[in-house]
Amino acid sequence: MKKSKVLFLCVHNSSRSQMAEAFLNALAPEKFEAESAGFEPGELHPITVQAMAEIGIDISAKKSKAVFDLVKKGDFFAYVITVCDESSAQRCPVFPGVTHRLHWSFEDPRAFTGTEEEKLEKTRVIRDQIREKIEEFIREHSS
Repeated sequence: MKKSKVLFLCVHNSSRSQMAEAFLNALAPEKFEAESAGFEPGELHPITVQAMAEIGIDISAKKSKAVFDLVKKGDFFAYVITVCDESSAQRCPVFPGVTHRLHWSFEDPRAFTGTEEEKLEKTRVIRDQIREKIEEFIREHSS
């Protein structure tokens, strides 16, 4: 069975898109092959790494990637899913061969304020929301 390629996009490829990629690859590796990238790649957010490690998913070795590098390579994706706010999603480039574009809006963990524990708690909420959305995506798009 051929896997469907999925690209998750957000601004920095440091939190939301990294979590979505990790969840899809962990929960449905036989059906999907996920990647992630950002419009302005940054550094992987340490609190995101910690929140994912708490549930047994290690993303500490992941690197932030630029979406335009993927465009230049000519990669083909069955799904391109933006996981940032609406205005940032508008910056998503057109990918050749894309059959489905989806937008899932999640808060950016990098923007959270408060103590480290408060930021971690808010990141856990986003992590769990992303996992729920990935599980729904798998149910709806597995055939």
